[in-house]
Amino acid sequence: MDKGVHSLSRDERLFCYQKEEFIMKKRYRRAAAVCMTAVMTMAMAAGCGSDSTDTASAAENDNVLRVGMECNYVPFNWTQETAELADGSEAVPIYGTDFYAYGYDVAVAQKLADEMGMELEIHKVDWSSIGTSLDAGDYDAIIAGMGRTAEREISYSFTEPYYYRDNCIVVKAGGEYENVTKLSDLAGTGCKLTTQLGTGWVPLLDQVEGGVQAGNYETTSECFMAISNGVADVCVVDLPTAESAALTNDDLKVITLDPSDTFTGDDEMVNVCIATRKDDTAFRDQIQEAMDAIGWNDKAAMDELMDQVIKLQPAAE
Repeated sequence: MDKGVHSLSRDERLFCYQKEEFIMKKRYRRAAAVCMTAVMTMAMAAGCGSDSTDTASAAENDNVLRVGMECNYVPFNWTQETAELADGSEAVPIYGTDFYAYGYDVAVAQKLADEMGMELEIHKVDWSSIGTSLDAGDYDAIIAGMGRTAEREISYSFTEPYYYRDNCIVVKAGGEYENVTKLSDLAGTGCKLTTQLGTGWVPLLDQVEGGVQAGNYETTSECFMAISNGVADVCVVDLPTAESAALTNDDLKVITLDPSDTFTGDDEMVNVCIATRKDDTAFRDQIQEAMDAIGWNDKAAMDELMDQVIKLQPAAE
């Protein structure tokens, strides 16, 4: 028997609400698409309408910067119930919900929207469908802590990095692996490995000799929970996300491996970039011009902003 709505936890109610919203939005878009097709057909039949070579993106047409992100990848992006932030500033409403988003990605997106003279619109989406929803036109850019990989560049256009991150591992504090300092320390231990699904960290798990694949998860918070409850021993993830989680979870210990004995071939996950649809290079360039205009290529400035937003995450208050 299904749970009654009032017996669900807040997170479960939020999940159900967002799922219903997602379904309703999809139905609306299908209906709108049918209507739009009919209108365009009549316009062409009448010999009127705009120039067929006009390929301006939706964002350019209505002056809205539509951005997709998980809103569940602290400190890059998260969901909160109110707009207020600890420093007196405000989070951004999540499209189609009564909730708000903030984090490093939101802060950067707001800077770019301001520079471009556009309104910022945040769309919450599961990581597993973040690319397909971009292609479907639900939003026009992904600003979601996404690493620029060769595989992703086949399907999407990317800006230059808006953040540079290091990778690390997370283990249980006080556990068997808390004194690990090198990748080779894990060899032959049979440690249980995990990371987030659909990320560039997944292939790195194979570099742990003799490691056991314990299953990967949709969100990093689920990965950290697996470490806390012993389902997994080692999580491979980026350093800001790990440090942010450790602030509120004493079960976690963050380990930066010795540079002489660590993962190889993980450079692609260091470059965090903004993605647009593959053929929307004009809009990609517009975003890049805004990044250049505000000087968003300075790692020191990036790190400073990251430090600021980590202090603003709700669980860290």
